[in-house]
Amino acid sequence: MSTADQAVQAGPARPASLGPVLRWLRFFWSELSLIFRRPRNLAMLAVIAAIPVLLGVVLKVSAPAAGNGPAFVNQVTQNGVFLTLAALVVMLTVFLPLAVAVVAGDSVAGEAASGTLRTLLTVPAGRTRLLLVKFSAVLVFCLAACLLVAVAALLTGFLLFPVGRVTLLSGTTIPLADGLLRVLLVVLYATAGLAAIGAIGLALSCLTEHPLAAMAALMVIVIASEIADSVSQISAAHPYLPTHWLLSWDGLLRAPVDSAVTEHGLLSFAAYAVIFGSIAWARLGAADITS
Repeated sequence: MSTADQAVQAGPARPASLGPVLRWLRFFWSELSLIFRRPRNLAMLAVIAAIPVLLGVVLKVSAPAAGNGPAFVNQVTQNGVFLTLAALVVMLTVFLPLAVAVVAGDSVAGEAASGTLRTLLTVPAGRTRLLLVKFSAVLVFCLAACLLVAVAALLTGFLLFPVGRVTLLSGTTIPLADGLLRVLLVVLYATAGLAAIGAIGLALSCLTEHPLAAMAALMVIVIASEIADSVSQISAAHPYLPTHWLLSWDGLLRAPVDSAVTEHGLLSFAAYAVIFGSIAWARLGAADITS
């Protein structure tokens, strides 16, 4: 049998250029499986999904008469779509950063603690690929967590409260479909903010072999940033804090969209991702795989 006949029977050859891409995708899928199959992470996601439901039930049971309660409570009880925004405000203060801290802090330090990091680093060009895969997986987790909050809150809002046209912060009333699109934009913005926190956690994870130390350090940074953001005496430093822009998505709820503040937030998130991603790359690039 000729070589040509053998090639026909073997089927079309896979382009050599696809080899690195397929290896990256296999590595990426393996990392996602590791994150989303770990019982600890599944338990965190279950809690994340339960909190918007609990918040909706509490607001339903204790809702004041129309017009007599806080503005956000009246908005939620009059339109269940706003439960998503209220849930994100609550979750972005502690719960979502905590979940990201657990995943990002464990990303590299967990490999070092289990002894698998040395094997990963011996792969040709493995260090850069390792960081890209780890950060991409953290980004997917951030998106999944934010979407989980949004879906749980929307379902609860639809079940417990009236749902209809959405009145924006600018006073404009838009159709429900457009309102849900605005909610999706808010979710994507929150994901970007959490990804910046995840980049900090990834850098910390590269600086230690103890996952708990990286997780705790990131939570200390987040809590310290939120405390500092409430101190008016250092207001000049507020725009540079990692958590300052997390809730700056109100411009997305106006008509027309006021993107000035949101763009500042996205630039801040990008800066944190680049700076701490570079720190992680430099640290991992200098790591001694023989020790």
